[in-house]
Amino acid sequence: MFDKLEKVVDRFDELTEKMADPTLYDRQDEFKKISEERSNLEDIVKCFKRYRQVKDDIEGSKDILKNEKDEEMREMAKEELSELEAQIPELEQELKILLLPKDPLDSKNVMLEIRAGAGGDEASIFVGDVLRMYQNYFRDLGFKVEMISISEGDEGIKEVILSVTGEKVYSKLKFESGVHRVQRVPKTESQGRVHTSTITVAVMPEAEEVDFHLDMNDVRIDVFRASGAGGQHVNTTDSAVRVTHIPTGTVVANQDQKSQLKNKEKALKILKTRIYDRMVNDAKAKEAAERKGLVGTGDRSERIRTYNFPQGRLTDHRIGLTLYSLDRIIEGDLGQVTDALIAHNQAELLKGEEE
Repeated sequence: MFDKLEKVVDRFDELTEKMADPTLYDRQDEFKKISEERSNLEDIVKCFKRYRQVKDDIEGSKDILKNEKDEEMREMAKEELSELEAQIPELEQELKILLLPKDPLDSKNVMLEIRAGAGGDEASIFVGDVLRMYQNYFRDLGFKVEMISISEGDEGIKEVILSVTGEKVYSKLKFESGVHRVQRVPKTESQGRVHTSTITVAVMPEAEEVDFHLDMNDVRIDVFRASGAGGQHVNTTDSAVRVTHIPTGTVVANQDQKSQLKNKEKALKILKTRIYDRMVNDAKAKEAAERKGLVGTGDRSERIRTYNFPQGRLTDHRIGLTLYSLDRIIEGDLGQVTDALIAHNQAELLKGEEE
């Protein structure tokens, strides 16, 4: 491990030197690549420097114990030595985690889809609740959110798509994909019976041109007149756009904007992300088959979580996590859940490295 760490430090120093070259800023693609690689190594280097400092301090304390005659100084050195030695296993564990193979998608921005499933109006209402939960969570993390499209029902939201941008967005959200189940008494239930409804969440890394090029020869674009419930969003021009990726049969329609051009841009952005997401999920499924015990594949048909309102309980079925703080979680305090999922995944990866 320490040979690898020394190589990481050497590489970090090399990248730092390259970034000092003023001509690099004229080569934006190269600058971005070097900057991202250096950023990915920074936490490892900082942790390793702390580790080496603690090791040096341990030697210093041992030296005092060996040579110092003053009893008070010896007692202080003994106390400090005990505290320093306790830090070593923690730092070594942190270094092992930091050295795990990085998910190349972790730094990506994402497109987040939330869609009503079984349960009628109650499912649509829960889409709205989960949307607010994520929006509050994103605000706390400093992520920027853009509404890409929304389809409203009689009592809630049938489907909503968000673009979420920020620092390492995908790393925080990648375990949210799947079926989210809610158990509660609907407002319309006069007998006070608990109903079960479901929604699906899909977290899709946004594709950049270097990741995936959408060949427009493979895309059919149709325009039609926008329409909406109760006369909403209706206009008299063909502003709505439907795009079809012929090789995969993927279809995306967008009519949220009055401008046909804007609807076309948004539809193509969603289409590109969905196709890229399919490629990513195929790769993940293959990896999951090779590595048992990881936190799931991101398959949106997999039931991952239950929100039980009568008991104030959230359960994540993949890792056996149960929390009785649903009121706080549904208001956006989602970090306790996402952190537990990330920690579990890291533990399983470490186990795989050691086997």
